[in-house]
Parts: sequence; C-alpha cells; structure tokens
Amino acid sequence: MSNSSGRGLQAGVLGTFDTVVMAVAGSAPAYSIAATTAVLVGAVGLASPAALLYCAIPMLGIALAFSYLGRIDVNAGASYSWVGRTLHPFLGFISGWALVISATIFMVAGSLPAGSMTLALFDEGLADNTALSTVVGAVWFLVMLSVVLGGARLTVRAQLIMSGVELVILALFAVLALFHSGSARAFDWSWLGFGHFDGMSGFASGALVAAFYYWGWDVTSNLSEETRNSRRTTGLAGLIGVGIVFLLFEVFTIAVNVILTSRQIEDNGANVLAALGEEVWPGPGGKLLIVAVMLSTIATLETTLIQVTRSLFAMGRDRTMPSVLGRVHRTWNTPWVAIAVVGAVALVLFVASNALGSVGDILSDAISAIGLQIAVYYGLAGLAVVVAYRKMLLKSAANFLLGGLWPLFGAVFMFWIFFESLGELSPAAVVIGIGGLAVGLIPMLWYWRKGSEYYRPARLDASRTVETVYVPDGGPAVRQAAHEGLPTDF
Repeated sequence: MSNSSGRGLQAGVLGTFDTVVMAVAGSAPAYSIAATTAVLVGAVGLASPAALLYCAIPMLGIALAFSYLGRIDVNAGASYSWVGRTLHPFLGFISGWALVISATIFMVAGSLPAGSMTLALFDEGLADNTALSTVVGAVWFLVMLSVVLGGARLTVRAQLIMSGVELVILALFAVLALFHSGSARAFDWSWLGFGHFDGMSGFASGALVAAFYYWGWDVTSNLSEETRNSRRTTGLAGLIGVGIVFLLFEVFTIAVNVILTSRQIEDNGANVLAALGEEVWPGPGGKLLIVAVMLSTIATLETTLIQVTRSLFAMGRDRTMPSVLGRVHRTWNTPWVAIAVVGAVALVLFVASNALGSVGDILSDAISAIGLQIAVYYGLAGLAVVVAYRKMLLKSAANFLLGGLWPLFGAVFMFWIFFESLGELSPAAVVIGIGGLAVGLIPMLWYWRKGSEYYRPARLDASRTVETVYVPDGGPAVRQAAHEGLPTDF
C-alpha cells in the first residue's frame, strides 16, 4: 500500500527520551488538571482522586495493548491498522475515525483555553472574552501547525522546552501544596474509595471524564514510523507516560480537595489550577500556574495535531480517505496535505464555536463527547491485542496477564463506561460524541465500495510476525525484528 507520492515519513528521527516526552505532553498534565477538574468534581464530587485511580488501572491495560500491538505492526495509523487487521476493517476504520474526530473537537476545545490563558497573563478580565480567546487561541494553533509541518525533530524540540517548563512548575507547586497550612477540609482516605460515587452511573460518568485526563499518551504509536527501534520504544514510552501523569493527577486532585472550597472550584471552572496557585502562593502563584497551563495546552495541541495528521496520512495512504492525504512533503517529510486540511477544518470550527457560549460551556460538552470517542478506539485496541496474540497467550504468564487479561479488562471497562454514561450526559455531548462517529460511515462505505486494499487485510497474528520490512522514502529496507532488546538511546 504505497502512498500517493511514493514517499514515506522520515524513519529513525526520535529516540526513547523524545517519545517519553511526547507521551507526557500528549496527556497534558497541567491542561487536564486546570480545564477538567471542575468537570470531574461536578460529576463525582470529592471522589475525583478515586475516579482517576480506578481509571488508571484499565488505562494501563490499554497502554499494554498498544505496546504489544506496536511490536508486530509499525503503522502511523496505530489502532486504525491494528483493529482493521484483527477484528474487522470496518471497526478499524471507525477506530481511526474516532481518533480523528475526537482530536479535531479537542483542537477547538483546547485552543480556547490556550487563548484565555494567554490573555489572563495580562488581564484577568479579558480571559472570559470568548471572541478574543478564540482569536488568540487560533494564533497559537497556527504556530503549532507550522511546527508540526516542519517535521518530527522540530516538533520534539519545541515539546522539550514547553513540557520541561510545565513539569518544573507543577513539581514546585506539588511541594508547596504539601506544606500549605490553610485548608478547606482535612485529607480523607475515603476520597480514594467507592463511598463518594453516586451509584454505578455516577462512577461511569466520572470514569469517562478521567479517560479524557489520560488521553493522548498514545501519540507515541502514531509516531512509530518516525521512531528508532519503535517496536519497543513507542509502547514503553506510552507506559512510562501514563505512570508519570497518573502521579501528577492524583497529587493535584487531592490538593484541590484539601485546599479549595466547592464554591472556588465552581467559580474557576475553566482554570482550577490558577485558583489553587493563588491559595498556595498568593500573587506569583496564580500567574506561574497560568504559564504552566498555557504551555501544557499549546504542547498538547501539537501532539493532537500529530495524532490526527498521522492517522489521516495512514488513511490516505491506504485510500480509505482521499489519497492526497497520504502525500509527504519533499523537504520536511511530513504529511503536509493532511496538516493543511486539519488546519482549515479546525479554524472553521473555532469560528463556529463562538456561537456555542462561554469557554466553560464549550469545554464541558466537548470533554464528555471526546470521552465517548476515546472509549471506542481504546476499547477496540484492547480487544485487538487479545485476537492478535491469541495463539501465544498461554505460552507464558506474562503474555497471559500483560498481553491478554489486563488489556481485555481495559477494553471491557472502556465499553462499559461508554454505555453506562450515555444516560448521564447532556444531549449536546451525546450528539457531538455519537454523531461525530456516525459521520465516519460515509467515507468508510464510499471507499469500501471503491475497493481499497485496506478492506482486504493481511491478518495480524503475533505468532507468525517474526520481522517486517519498512521502506522509508524509497530507500533501502530497514529491518526491525519483532522482539528486539530494550532500546539503549535514553
């Protein structure tokens, strides 16, 4: 399945450390805590640390699924390719489409806070101006679009700076919160139990929001064709990324529970972190955390752009979407047509989102809608790994637990929160979530009728995958053994 220009993405650009940085940046710790904590507290109250804890366990199962699948199929489309080659090409397409739609919605939902955070640095009053936030957010979006267009190496360099500063600020405030004397309430171990959830449906709606917190670490899989020793590196980086952001999420949601009152959380819905910063370190604190959130938001816009454009590139290359999307730029080795199309669509949606109301309203519905779509493509990947490794699961305890049971539990959990939370969500969130997936049926059926090779796949079977040949840029074949040792380029 060659792409329309005969060129591939640039192989071997990223190392292990680079991909770990991308995994952490993809989950956007500061942005997730700032923009999503009020939504999570609204859904589950004081049980927000518990929702994140109990969602982390199945999420690790999904990260294991990505790790195991990445060993036997290196593809920029990731779950789009894996699910298509194990379960069914229709499900594979829907898996890829779910990522494309959720990422596109996020670029609107994420650019608004990027704009309002930037404005808040200069004047708190301007941060609530949706129109102005949209303009500034669109500028940031275009800057990140240019960086992504410039190639994977440039993308990672920008990411190192943004995520580095963000993580230093978060670590500083984690320590300050620990020694903060005044508090709204005393720490209670019950926040990590099931007691505070409003029944199973309450737990499901909390878990759906928690899935949004974690989402994004899998950008490493979309970069697999551009990563050295990617069969090991991308999966390992995803697992490390999930571990790092889990610790940050737990520390900060517990700090929010201890330090902020319910009223403060509600009043600062679009940026709970700034309110926490003001409490912990009055004056500079709020501003510093605004900087962290702004950098985190811009950084995750970049990783989301990587995910959506690499997925569309894989679809264009397979001719399950217009083949022009599979074109690669001669100088930068990036899917420039896919990047341009995504940029144009996102900018149109920015303008349309102005009609939807305040930044907080847009965020709440968008996060829930994206949660539904994430549950679909993560869940399908969890099933795919069990099918791909079915003949090897009983060969060792590690294969059975890490390549079978845990990913399967992750998949079941994702599908359960999808169906269980439907009744709890606002009509707008359900329409955006399910409607966005349904639109994908049009290109799927159109290109299936046209006879794309993707719909006649070579089945993915771990027991037969010993090695593969990946040919970048029409150059010599790069052989990558399926079970190489751990990478040494940390």
